[in-house]
Amino acid sequence: MDIKEYVMQKALEAKEGARSLSKASSAHKNRALIRMASALKERTAELIRENRKDVEFAEKKGLSKALIDRLTITEKRVAEMAQGLLEVAQLPDPVGEIVRMVRRPNGMDVGRMKVPIGVIGIIYESRPNVTADATSLCLKAGNSVVLRGGSEAINSNRMIVSVMRDAAIKDDLHQGIISFIDVPDREAIMELLKLEGVVDLIIPRGGEGLIRTVTENSRIPVLKHYKGVCHIFVDRDADLGMAEDICFNAKVQRPGTCNAMETMLVDEAAARGFLPAMVNRFENAKVELRGCPKTRELFPSMKEVSQEDFYKEYLDLILNIRIVRDMDEAMAHIAKYGSAHSDAIVTRDYDKAMRFLREVDSAAVLVNASTRLNDGYQFGLGAEIGISTDKIHARGPMGLEELTCTKFVVLGHGQLRE
Repeated sequence: MDIKEYVMQKALEAKEGARSLSKASSAHKNRALIRMASALKERTAELIRENRKDVEFAEKKGLSKALIDRLTITEKRVAEMAQGLLEVAQLPDPVGEIVRMVRRPNGMDVGRMKVPIGVIGIIYESRPNVTADATSLCLKAGNSVVLRGGSEAINSNRMIVSVMRDAAIKDDLHQGIISFIDVPDREAIMELLKLEGVVDLIIPRGGEGLIRTVTENSRIPVLKHYKGVCHIFVDRDADLGMAEDICFNAKVQRPGTCNAMETMLVDEAAARGFLPAMVNRFENAKVELRGCPKTRELFPSMKEVSQEDFYKEYLDLILNIRIVRDMDEAMAHIAKYGSAHSDAIVTRDYDKAMRFLREVDSAAVLVNASTRLNDGYQFGLGAEIGISTDKIHARGPMGLEELTCTKFVVLGHGQLRE
């Protein structure tokens, strides 16, 4: 069987799975998720062993620390995957909910019912946890999933799929609800992207290069974000101790994620009181700092930031620092260099906070909180399937609600069109 036939077979199997899953009750789906969570925890040692093969291969290939961090499975991360499934099982099932029911002048009721999208293709790199997250959310929302992970995580993903699929089958769900394209060739992605009419939605998760390739070649609608160039603006009216903790968390806690801060903007009226302690703390954490001319007047030994640097998603312990005149200049900077992902302000001024919320056009805008909080778990969605910076259908973390669409439903009693 060639790659084209293989991918089509997987997609058709998923279509059958979606048809079957659309009939499953909420209780049935929840039982399956709980069984999958238990199976993952029970087989933690096997998962880590298979993952180690991928990590060793990645290290030999010289992949970046950020990518290897995303790739690595630990006991804690397995527990987080399992907990994500349990949280999704506890969430209300959106499927079948009727919203916005309106009675028309002729007496008929017109509303919208939330229904599954159908077959969702997930194309992703490095992060094996996406396998569990995507499956749990798609299953609960009544969708089957076609998974195509990166070659660097092939052993990890294969194992996670095997564990979850076995659990689903034991709970009398169709095996097609989880399809895994076990082929590392790029041709498999290109074939998947052609399957308009079989696959209903593509969600890519990974680097900007992968997402642009998917978007440019897909015949199927794509939900995406290209990169996360996230900012925090420290206002002159900020609690500087709070600002220091927030900025440190946003850069250092896990720098290889799309919601990590890449540029810190500091109000010039706060710079001398804020930056010395902040810079010292970053330097102690081995963060490479790149400063604008005003910043380098205070810290002459700091590396100079370039205009190109402001566009970069480092995914590493590298941070740009720019001193700005005021909030207007900070927001102008975000509008020019940002990626509309996650941006925050630290301030005690209510009016400034509300204005920042209104005027910064990003998927998540935060006040006095770290950009690292833009996440499905943190926002109460359970596991997330990704963070969208698109403005059509879904924006921000995509949970259950974002994995459904609606259809019109009409309740009449003999109405005819005149």
